[in-house]
Amino acid sequence: MSKKIFIAGAGGIGRAAGLILSEFDKADYTVTLGDISRASLDEAVNFVTDGNTRGRKAEGYMMSTDGDDTVLARDLESYAVVLDCLPGSQAPRMARLAKDAGCHYANLTEYVAETNEIMQMADGADTAFVLQTGLAPGFINVLAMQLFADFKAIHRVDSVQRISMKVGALSQHVSGPHHYAFTWSPIGVATEYIKDAIIVKSGTTTSVTALSGVETHVIDGITYEDNYTSGGAADLPEALAGKVEDLEYKTLRYPGHYAWVAEQLKDLGGENIDGLERRMLDEIPMVEDDVVIVYASVTGKDHNGTLRMIDKAYSIKPSKVGNRILRAIQSTTAAPLCEMAHQMAEGKYKGLVLQSQVDPMDFLNGVFVKPIYGAY
Repeated sequence: MSKKIFIAGAGGIGRAAGLILSEFDKADYTVTLGDISRASLDEAVNFVTDGNTRGRKAEGYMMSTDGDDTVLARDLESYAVVLDCLPGSQAPRMARLAKDAGCHYANLTEYVAETNEIMQMADGADTAFVLQTGLAPGFINVLAMQLFADFKAIHRVDSVQRISMKVGALSQHVSGPHHYAFTWSPIGVATEYIKDAIIVKSGTTTSVTALSGVETHVIDGITYEDNYTSGGAADLPEALAGKVEDLEYKTLRYPGHYAWVAEQLKDLGGENIDGLERRMLDEIPMVEDDVVIVYASVTGKDHNGTLRMIDKAYSIKPSKVGNRILRAIQSTTAAPLCEMAHQMAEGKYKGLVLQSQVDPMDFLNGVFVKPIYGAY
């Protein structure tokens, strides 16, 4: 079996995935980074090759800029896995290329329409297609599934009242008026602030307007505000139908940020992804010194009727991987992707794999996830 992994997209997450695969694995994977920018590609190859301590050399692959994937389609036939770190709009294209080449495929995108298209494509495939396997969606959903399993086992019940998932990719320091700094894709932030979120309310799966449910939440003694954003719930609303009364995914921010966003949207005249992105880029800086907050909880009554809750929180800051420092958003997003690449290459999965179907304990204590997040 081929040990070659093709990473489409040589940006921050793609190169982090390449480094983590090169530094942590014991399977001697060969990493190839693909991109349409020669400068970005050369930088990423150097980042991985000089960054790992095992002497492993990453390879670079120039992807076509004219939409002709004939050569890439042929070349992918020698790879075991395609990891898609391109913009979400490109996901169906890369998934099709992977399927035609006989490769396993995993992506990060929270885009709903593109995910649905790949689901139809991947159903019944001989190779595995693991969708939305980053931080959120991704790690947070697998964590919630494990907490749900733990709650049922500990309290001897089959259903629960509430499952709550919260993630914040934040700067370690903020100032007004926006109380935020970018640690990842501005267009990704703007998109999740505009598109509807899927939740379960009173046992029914429904959609709610993004940013329509701001609340205060305290994690490890620090006060945050959370709000509905799109995509983070993955397939859990459907997978847990009839087993949970209320289920939600919310994004954590420092107090004051969501009020500022509401003012911008009002000034823009309503929902406008491009306008909101431009407005945020004009006002909000990019930072390197970040922190990722992950929180999940399960609440319900035990077999005696007593209300119980179990929860788990992570606070992850930039960490050293090999000779490089990875920002928290890089490591927490790339590690789940690498974990699923490893499990697919080992033959664990076949066909369509959604987040509710990932083996939680194998994933949470996996060879790529555990060094970044710590043991479950």
